[in-house]
Amino acid sequence: MESLKSKHYLILSFVVSLIFVSCSSTDKEANFKVEQGYALGTTYTIKYEATDEEQNLKPLIEAVFDTVNMSMSTYLPTSDISAINRGDSTIAVDKYFKEVYVTAKEVYKKTGGFFDPTIGALANAWGFGPEMAIDHMKKSEVDSLLEFTGFDKVYMSDNQRIIKKNKNIYLDFNALAKGYTIDLIGRMFDRNKVKNYLIEVGGEILTRGNSKTTNKVKNWVVAIDSPTQDTEQRVLIAKVQLKDKAMATSGNYRKFRVDEETGEHYVHIINPLTGYPQKSNVLSVSVVAQTCMVADAYATALMVMPLDKAKELLKSTSEIDAYIISADKDGDLVEYKTKGFQELLLD
Repeated sequence: MESLKSKHYLILSFVVSLIFVSCSSTDKEANFKVEQGYALGTTYTIKYEATDEEQNLKPLIEAVFDTVNMSMSTYLPTSDISAINRGDSTIAVDKYFKEVYVTAKEVYKKTGGFFDPTIGALANAWGFGPEMAIDHMKKSEVDSLLEFTGFDKVYMSDNQRIIKKNKNIYLDFNALAKGYTIDLIGRMFDRNKVKNYLIEVGGEILTRGNSKTTNKVKNWVVAIDSPTQDTEQRVLIAKVQLKDKAMATSGNYRKFRVDEETGEHYVHIINPLTGYPQKSNVLSVSVVAQTCMVADAYATALMVMPLDKAKELLKSTSEIDAYIISADKDGDLVEYKTKGFQELLLD
């Protein structure tokens, strides 16, 4: 099932992998089940406490993936979003599309346009997307692409039809649809009276309740990989305990360059406001929020934003907490944590 892929804002970037750590080294906990598979262009691992030994929720999990694909997968020609991107304005989008659209608009406004689901055409043109790049981009070509970049040029009518000011605007919700899918799976678990679970899809996490063993009850613990590891063996930089929280991480593992003049470490990203690649020394961002969709969107936004603006945003909102890892001019890692995130870290 080819579907939603990783965030395309970031050159050579991918979602930082995480692991969840249970309280036990074995899987002998009573009634805990683990479902694993491949969906949305990545792998998933879901651990949940079944209400009885016969409970099997994997078919319902897979149904959620199918639902999101049919609504929002740009890799599925028959999806609603693909039809909209082809110029079909007759489609009344479903409730799932609408919910993602509304959240995307909110994050777009709160980040001053640094989070923008219409960046796809620019990403392709600069050679950072799946389609043909434009060699030796000229200012006139960038300006032309900016004409159909900007989420403020997209509207939803009262009858839930998508209206684009320019027919060439290309919508892509990959930067938050995976997190939303995780939230939907969590809602399905809640309806089925599952009290304790951890959902991980492509390194993004949603937790409820506790990780139980026969002798202990503890919060779920997830580990964040170091963004500078240079071996296949995993190097962990932090462990975070979560209860009834979601976490999403965006990062650039080993995918930064050194400026020969200044010695600073940079990752190129596209600025959706200027249309040009810009430099960033931010290597990894982890965001904790109540929902995985919100965490997912802001993890992308904070990677795109200049570091000073990212810190300003974090100081002005209580909706999220974050952990940002950047590199200074000597290549040393510099950490920035909100107070709320600091409280979640384990020694």
